[in-house]
Amino acid sequence: MRHHKFHGRYECKGRVCEAPDCDGAGEFRAPGPRRPSFDGPGEWRWFCLDHVRAFNAGYDFFEGMSADEILAAQAPIAGWESESRAFRASGPDGMPRWADFADPLDAIGARAAEVKGAAAGRSAGFSRFTAREREALSAMGLSADTDRSGLRRRYSELVRRYHPDRNGGDRSHEAKLQRVVEAYQLLRRAAGM
Repeated sequence: MRHHKFHGRYECKGRVCEAPDCDGAGEFRAPGPRRPSFDGPGEWRWFCLDHVRAFNAGYDFFEGMSADEILAAQAPIAGWESESRAFRASGPDGMPRWADFADPLDAIGARAAEVKGAAAGRSAGFSRFTAREREALSAMGLSADTDRSGLRRRYSELVRRYHPDRNGGDRSHEAKLQRVVEAYQLLRRAAGM
């Protein structure tokens, strides 16, 4: 099959247009009765240029869908709704841990260090903090080697994320915001910071 002159033309000897009473070459494909799905690419119907133009003018992708199905198909994340285990919200603040890192390799390294630390008991870096301070670090998604400027930066980021004024007046994040404020107040007075 070769393309030339018209985008989408597939030259093939012997393929005839599927339109009734047309003996032109079927060089242009159109969606067939079975749409693409997880079972495969679907089926194609083959038309000549005039009949594929007529088919496209009357084609309705949303035919047979309910209003909710149409809305879901038009959503920017259509097809990406499934959540894989690796990206599920697992952080203490309900946000995915990978979102806290600019570089994916840093996120992988932090997760590996977390797993290694859990296997070896408490890591030496966290031993300088009390149990409440460790809990506060976890609530803010910080590591033991965070300094005061990192603490302030993270606090500012989380307050902006959870504050109702930044969420269109949505007050559903107030509990998270309160935990962040309490954790910050505790950590800024901590001796280990």
